[in-house]
Amino acid sequence: MIPLRDDAPRFSAPAITWFLVVLNVVVFLFEISLPLQQRAELLTTFGVVPAALAHGGAPWATLITSMFLHASWGHVIGNMWFLVIFGDNVEDYLGHFRYLIFYFVCGIAASGLQILFDPHSTVPGVGASGAIAGVLGAYFALYPSARVLMFFPIFFMFWLPAWVVLGYWFVVQFLSGAATSIAQASSTVNSGGIAFWAHVGGFAAGLVLAKVLPTRHTRFRLQH
Repeated sequence: MIPLRDDAPRFSAPAITWFLVVLNVVVFLFEISLPLQQRAELLTTFGVVPAALAHGGAPWATLITSMFLHASWGHVIGNMWFLVIFGDNVEDYLGHFRYLIFYFVCGIAASGLQILFDPHSTVPGVGASGAIAGVLGAYFALYPSARVLMFFPIFFMFWLPAWVVLGYWFVVQFLSGAATSIAQASSTVNSGGIAFWAHVGGFAAGLVLAKVLPTRHTRFRLQH
């Protein structure tokens, strides 16, 4: 299922959200302009490699740089789609500067939980999904009764409460992360694929930060 739009009102232009979208797309265009070998080196150098970070073999700055790298068109488009739909309201609620700091903190928390659960992985983790999971967590906390128009195959659409959409997403990420950890515990194969625990960590961080950070638009908060 794919979210198409939401009905939560906002009262300011989502400048930081669009800045992040443009920056992510520009970086991805630079990535795909490189020869395959150079692109692989870029992802390894600036992505989060849990084994390297856990043992002090990589700079901590990769926790930030990894957020702007993506593995494919589908990866970057999917992430930016969710950011555009849900990020504008969170930015509106927190204010531009706090929202930007919030975004980075959630991304770092996401990578931190992934490293905690998979500290021996040598596969570079890339993508904005951990930070965007934080945006989803904040939206879940702040706009639980907002409605989200969902698209279901085939050509079937209807509105659902945000808490249902995002709650379902979180449960899927948590269960998938648990299943991945169990599979890894019984295998010697190097892990890779989707960083489910990063999604869980980002969502949890966003949920908490949305409640403790000061807000610019308290008077505009949805009351349902």
